[in-house]
Amino acid sequence: MLPMRFFKNRAFALANVASLFMFFGMFGSIFLLSQFFQIVQGYSPLGSGVRILPWTIMPLFVAPVAGALSDRIGGHRLMGIGLTFQAAGLGSIAALSTPSTPYWQLVAPFAVSGIGMAMFWAPVANVVLSSVKPVEQGQASGANNAIRELGGVFGVAVLASVFSSYGGYRTHETFVNGMNAAVWIGAGVVLLGGIAAFLIGKPRVGAEAGAVNAESLAEAA
Repeated sequence: MLPMRFFKNRAFALANVASLFMFFGMFGSIFLLSQFFQIVQGYSPLGSGVRILPWTIMPLFVAPVAGALSDRIGGHRLMGIGLTFQAAGLGSIAALSTPSTPYWQLVAPFAVSGIGMAMFWAPVANVVLSSVKPVEQGQASGANNAIRELGGVFGVAVLASVFSSYGGYRTHETFVNGMNAAVWIGAGVVLLGGIAAFLIGKPRVGAEAGAVNAESLAEAA
């Protein structure tokens, strides 16, 4: 079972809020954008997936660099910057998308979103796991994974409802109207996740290490 006291820890709670919001915006938006390329622009499912690759392939190149930078600038800062990038990318997609938008105009926003996603993924596990004791890291990791999945489920459900409220499948124009409204909301939620990440603050490693050492000395005595 998950100890609820984990959520009293600022780093654990805010990192999981950031994860929830990030996956909410990402999966909800990808769900609609993949349909946009098929229904509105006439590509096959495979063609739709290939056109989203500038977003989803970016972690392959950026995550190793982001991981190296995490220790230098702080995992929480890297997460916050990454989510800001992803929010900017999603907002650009919503601003540019029309039934006749040429694909090349969406490549840069997809790439920016992918860079932001990679900058978030690289440090988030370390931030979450370092906020609990080593013997509790399995529980913390499981909680983070469950919260990410929950974010994806809610993102698809809520943004699909927004899509239905502001547009629909009647025409290409109504589809784009609904999609853009939903993606704008997704961008806003991701940006809130970025704010949560920035609020984590720098972990007090020295204080925690001192407490562990003091406890060990007391046990030895």
